[in-house]
Amino acid sequence: MALPAELTRKDTLDKDLDKIASVEEAASLLSRGLVAPGLALLFIVFAAVAASIYVMGQPGAVVIVAAAAIGGYMALNIGANDVANNVSAAVGARALTLGSALVMAAIFETAGALIAGGDVVETISKGIIDPRLVSEPNVFIRLMLAALVSSALWVNLATWIGAPVSTTHAVVGGVVGAGIAAVGMGAVDWSIMGAIAASWVVSPLAGGVVAALFLFFIKSTIIYQDDKLTAARRWVPVLIAVMAGAFTTYLSSKGLNHVVTFDGWTLTALGVGSTAIFWVLSSKFVAFQSRGMENRNQSLRKLFRLPLVISAALLSFAHGANDVANAVGPLAAIVSAAQGGGVEARVGIPFWVMLIGAAGISIGLLLFGPKLVRMVGEQITKLNPMRAFCVALSAALTVIIASAMGMPVSSTHIAVGAVFGVGFFREWYTANSPRRRAYLERKMARRRAEREASAETIAEVLADEADLDNRGAPPVSREEISRRNLVRRAHVRTIVTAWVTTVPASALLAMGAFHLIGLAF
Repeated sequence: MALPAELTRKDTLDKDLDKIASVEEAASLLSRGLVAPGLALLFIVFAAVAASIYVMGQPGAVVIVAAAAIGGYMALNIGANDVANNVSAAVGARALTLGSALVMAAIFETAGALIAGGDVVETISKGIIDPRLVSEPNVFIRLMLAALVSSALWVNLATWIGAPVSTTHAVVGGVVGAGIAAVGMGAVDWSIMGAIAASWVVSPLAGGVVAALFLFFIKSTIIYQDDKLTAARRWVPVLIAVMAGAFTTYLSSKGLNHVVTFDGWTLTALGVGSTAIFWVLSSKFVAFQSRGMENRNQSLRKLFRLPLVISAALLSFAHGANDVANAVGPLAAIVSAAQGGGVEARVGIPFWVMLIGAAGISIGLLLFGPKLVRMVGEQITKLNPMRAFCVALSAALTVIIASAMGMPVSSTHIAVGAVFGVGFFREWYTANSPRRRAYLERKMARRRAEREASAETIAEVLADEADLDNRGAPPVSREEISRRNLVRRAHVRTIVTAWVTTVPASALLAMGAFHLIGLAF
């Protein structure tokens, strides 16, 4: 007896369609991951084409075009890695969304590079190599190309593993390695290298200590006061004024130093004057903002959000003005040497070279910056606007203090060290502060007067003390509060290892690149 046709038919069409749909979905996900690298590659090609337009028919055109492509690649990596330090605290504190932070940083980075980036840079970074030892133009060009390639590759690797590193140190390592390959160990000024190595320790420690001191001040004078709003109206304007004075001095000495130069007394006057002016303005701002607020830590966040946004913009501007030289400095030196200008200690930067650097930093930030922004702002330790304010203030103030004392520091190490300092200080303070313990006891005693204390009541007190919004959410346990307070040690180990190995790793890469370039050309 024959079976009905519907029983013998295999439903292969539906299965095949499901397989096709799965393949399409997988292809879509794969192609989505290739969009950013594809756009980056297009920018590198654009940099090479733009360079060819300017130098076509001139001496050394082929070398300059190749160097422009490598310089564009380096600029992309600077944007992907280094810029995260400027906006990550504001993003981690939710004062800015990730998208708005990236767009704002890209605008201010570009503005800083083009307006205040300077038209002259040192050809041998930080004076670590004597230009007289590499006076042969062909050797010098190979040295600069090798430094660019090695530093770009190292920063790219650091971004991939999630480690914010100093791009200045990467360039320094590249110059050292290529210089050793070119003329030997005697070419390096090891005293300057010793100072740079010392900055690996000084920079994060200084940034962490300054940030921790400000957080201690905020906790002591505002957070652990029974009348938080009155305390905030008294002290928040002072903190904002100090930040205004610090950033005025920071921008005057670091962000605009290529445009106008101020002496020490002028910088001091500018800092003190802006501090006084912004204390008056911020007193009115805080008084207005605090009207009708509840007397709880959650309310204090609003008072710090606007200063955080402004600080992120100013840090981005200063970074664009200073660190664009890491991408365009070696490129400008290659252009000068290739066009017959010889080997000079300092060279001018053509506008098209500066444009490649500025555009590359901004595009690299938009395409690849989110990974490092999230890591620094959210994954090392939990930030809120008050803690993020301490990080931003430390980033500006520590650079000013270190510069005044003649200490070499890294702004990247300072910013990340400030995040470490805030996190480790919270761990210590939570476990050891008698002020905090007394405050919690008073707060829970008042709750007992209102109703019988329960585990949920205690959790609510701890959540408010830790600046966690517990309204409408399940009770937060003491273990969860403690877990959120901890600094993630795995990130600390990864970042510190990357810091220590940046110069030697870039140097080794540069040695290899120097010899490979010699074979290619």
